[in-house]
Amino acid sequence: MNLRTQLLAIHLTKGIGIQTKTSLIKKIENNLVPKQYPWTLNTVLGFSDSRFYGVIQNSYGEALQLAKSSTADFITYFDHQFPMRLREIYQPPLILFYKGNLKALKLPSLSVVGTRMPSSYGFQSLKYLIPPIVHQGVAIVSGLAKGIDEMSHQVTLNENGVPIAIIGTGIDTVYPRNHVTIQHNIGETGLILSEYPNGTGPRRSHFPERNRIIAGLSSATLVIESKKKSGSLITANVALQNNREVLAIPGNIFSKTSEGTNDLISVGAKVVTKPTEIMESVQLLDTI
Repeated sequence: MNLRTQLLAIHLTKGIGIQTKTSLIKKIENNLVPKQYPWTLNTVLGFSDSRFYGVIQNSYGEALQLAKSSTADFITYFDHQFPMRLREIYQPPLILFYKGNLKALKLPSLSVVGTRMPSSYGFQSLKYLIPPIVHQGVAIVSGLAKGIDEMSHQVTLNENGVPIAIIGTGIDTVYPRNHVTIQHNIGETGLILSEYPNGTGPRRSHFPERNRIIAGLSSATLVIESKKKSGSLITANVALQNNREVLAIPGNIFSKTSEGTNDLISVGAKVVTKPTEIMESVQLLDTI
């Protein structure tokens, strides 16, 4: 067993959450864990509690065996392909499963989010703003949800650009179900990333977790249309917390789907009305 296999086993263990994985990353970086594998559960958790062990010990043993026989494509926080921007966020992913070309992670990128029920104004804004960005060699990151996410991926594909989809299910699962074709096309021409192993279906808790990766992967996040309470605003807030720039398109003051973007502008988000204003915020020399 090597470090990659050990980390995959930890990631597959039920009961070990993001906070524990973040603490483990710090311990590895500070050489506070042994180089011999597999690690004991105490090494992974950082403390000994027989009651807690009783909950996850069996899962850890099963995960060790699964990791040894896994054929999944994945990168770990410690692999050279892992993007530096994700290493910088508050709770970076320990493991990312993928389908597609990891070279997409070497490109400068813009994260694009918005409502699942966009207006014609939102769609027109997206079609006006995104193509010139794609033609500059910028990858477009989004979540493959219904609405603005799907549209941003489709426009990127139409312009022969590089789409990066961060999904809240296993790579082998399509959600929503009618996104079969676009998810396939993204896997063929761009990159699909997920924290979740094959066979994992959609769960409510997965989407806020996914949003931190969408926000963290790019130097800037563009919100096209959003209601006051939405996943898009969660992503925007995560971007701000991780020192990323938030861009917003101003909208009709009478439109529910513009309330969130207008509120973002009122608290300091950058107003965007043309592609050049977006390019000013995209760091072109991103490295991994």
